[in-house]
Amino acid sequence: MPPRRRKQVSDAPSSGHGVIQDVSTHSVEDNASSSANTPIVETSATDTTTTSVDGDRVTKQELPHRKHRKPLKQSRRVVFFLGALLGIILAWYFAASPEFSLDSLNDLNLDSFAEYFEDMKGKLPYGILKEANDISQKEQTMLKTEPFAVGRAMYLDGLRAKHPVVMVPGVISTGLESWSVTDTDECSCEPYFRKRLWGSWNMLRAMLLDKTCWLKHIMLDPITGLDPKGYKLRAAQGLEAADFFITGYWIWNKILENLAAIAYDPNMMHTAAYDWRLAYMDLELRDGYFSKLKSIIEENQHRLKKKTVLVSHSMGSQVIFYFFKWVEADGLHFGNGGKNWVNDHIHAFVDVSGSSLGTPKSIVALLSGEMRDTVQLNALAVYGLEKFFSRAERALLLRSFPGIASMLPKGGEAVWGSLEFAIDDMGNQTVSYGNFIQFRNTMSQLSAKNLTVPDSIEYLFTQAPGWFRDRVEENYSHGLARTRAEVQANEADPRKWINPLEVALPNAPDLRIFCLYGVGKSTERAYVYQEEKDKGLVKLNVSIAAGGMYEPVIMGEGDGTVSLITHSMCHRWRDEHSKFNPGRSKVTIVEMPHEPERFDVRGGAKTAEHVDILGRAELNELVLKVAAGKGDEIEDRFVSKLKDYAARIDLGEN
Repeated sequence: MPPRRRKQVSDAPSSGHGVIQDVSTHSVEDNASSSANTPIVETSATDTTTTSVDGDRVTKQELPHRKHRKPLKQSRRVVFFLGALLGIILAWYFAASPEFSLDSLNDLNLDSFAEYFEDMKGKLPYGILKEANDISQKEQTMLKTEPFAVGRAMYLDGLRAKHPVVMVPGVISTGLESWSVTDTDECSCEPYFRKRLWGSWNMLRAMLLDKTCWLKHIMLDPITGLDPKGYKLRAAQGLEAADFFITGYWIWNKILENLAAIAYDPNMMHTAAYDWRLAYMDLELRDGYFSKLKSIIEENQHRLKKKTVLVSHSMGSQVIFYFFKWVEADGLHFGNGGKNWVNDHIHAFVDVSGSSLGTPKSIVALLSGEMRDTVQLNALAVYGLEKFFSRAERALLLRSFPGIASMLPKGGEAVWGSLEFAIDDMGNQTVSYGNFIQFRNTMSQLSAKNLTVPDSIEYLFTQAPGWFRDRVEENYSHGLARTRAEVQANEADPRKWINPLEVALPNAPDLRIFCLYGVGKSTERAYVYQEEKDKGLVKLNVSIAAGGMYEPVIMGEGDGTVSLITHSMCHRWRDEHSKFNPGRSKVTIVEMPHEPERFDVRGGAKTAEHVDILGRAELNELVLKVAAGKGDEIEDRFVSKLKDYAARIDLGEN
């Protein structure tokens, strides 16, 4: 089963309109603690329709939390009132003693004082008591965001390091540093040696002051999918490879801190950083990535006599799923570990905000270099961004990264919907989410009809250079295997290994899988597009219809980046006798509602946003429990309607 040979193809676009040849720009990927013993209540999801509260656009699911938040000045008034009330109670208490002196403070009975206060509570208005309780709860929540707080609390509860932990970051999370030492005709490389050109302040400085040279370093060769001649970027290594994106903006650092607090150190935890730009097979062929990961896990078991816990975030879930197939496959450039390797070496797979079935926003990013964040900028900001890094430049840069294309949605209309129906359609919708790209005005065949997700992927191929389609089809597949025979046959095809709807989990009855993801934050689900009038000027045929009479980005459910639907596979792995889970590995699902702190820029201890969830107190608790061998204490929690949505997917024979 040799790796597929790379095709040599021309740069010529497969469509006659507006495909550019020059490049520029960048893309960014885009709680309180609950004890495992706490009873879990299944509730239904709320409508994600947005409304306006205090000038913010929020979903109805967030609305109750927003409505009960008081402005800071009101909270201060309550504190002032409670302080004054406390003073009155103290005066009352001491006035009752005619022989009061300062020495009597030494004999003050606090239990007696507490009884007086309890008596007074019955006479206070309910609103004041509730406000005081809310303030206390917020203070407790804020304590959970302090460094090491979660880990220290769990250490006191008896948790200790047990299983070695390997963390696999998501797309764009890993820093990339330059190892080029020879200057080229286009730019000087030596000043950037071992400087991070992705994931540091050096990146921002190079982008702003030396854009051409930065692009030459970071863009991959369109034909080979590897480094262009004269340039070499490699993934940073070690725990610091993904702890912070730039100084002050943490990614994995909260989890590292809390693991350390229960006695983990670098001998028991490892960050498996990788060059997220590359196709998965090229990670092995160029960097030996999967071979190194296999060696780390085997060394863990040999030295510590324990199986490893794999913890992934976002695209990292796809990397781990691919690794499961690679490590048990036979042949040159494969793991040759045998069919029991995963069961023998992996204790648990913790999937945090994973993208196993892809994410819709990857299509529009590759099609026109856009996403919600760019189309919602004001006119001046849009103009400035277009001049600095145009949409066409952004699209071409992203197309040069085969790793980004691995996040294209999988499962076709069965998962993402037809023009008439999608599994997550709301009752009041007039147009189904299955109309993924919608054209409201027809100018030519380019804008003649609405497109489903599989239609949109095919449409993307027609708008991109020929090498892009060849690269994607050479490395990935986005279909659905409806029979057991298809699933079995796909085991021999590495293109299928990123798609859990075409190949099965390893036959690993002892493997535990934990799907932990956020819900309740509006997430891109469909788009309104327009055909460009001056295609030569913008160097694109179509783009998101920003500034028109229609809302250009149609929102659904998710964590702000990854659609809720992509987690459907976690639910279907739980099907009895599922052809996609032959070992009947136990799958635990914990949905986390997005309840951000208003004045915390990263959302605080109860956020469930796609990246910031890595700092959520509850998520850290769950990761630590799995690592410490207490994963059996974690119970399912369903907040959204995804369990119902996933049940509607027709997967063919079981």
